[in-house]
Amino acid sequence: MRSRLVWLALLVVFAVIAWFVAEDTTWWWLVPQGAFILFYAWWSYPNRGATTTHAEVTALDEGDPRRRVIIYWRPGCMYCSRLRRRLGSARRSATWVNIWADDEAAAFVRSVNQGNETVPTVVLEGEAHTNPPPELVRDSLAAGLR
Repeated sequence: MRSRLVWLALLVVFAVIAWFVAEDTTWWWLVPQGAFILFYAWWSYPNRGATTTHAEVTALDEGDPRRRVIIYWRPGCMYCSRLRRRLGSARRSATWVNIWADDEAAAFVRSVNQGNETVPTVVLEGEAHTNPPPELVRDSLAAGLR
């Protein structure tokens, strides 16, 4: 709930800024501003990509390949976006858990990061890594595909 309120507040702030800028400039400037606001709203929306929960991940069997690499992330995080980009097509093999859509996932991330919701937090074969190098995650994903 907290993340949705923050998201909504940021969206309102962007809209107010766009309104004031639009009053001082010509109407055509509204198009790129509107596109930016819509993109930011989509990129930072708290429920974007909310498909897997922490409970579903912990219920998986040890041998299940979806449990090999688990990535805890949140929308709007530039480090999460960087990891997603750097993994390329291998990112589809990982299990992604949105901490803004799942309170249990957020609690897990806080438990392994001294109370901070630092993401991306990646669990590789049962061990949590905070903001690991993309190469480490990619190598782990490649090992699971063999």
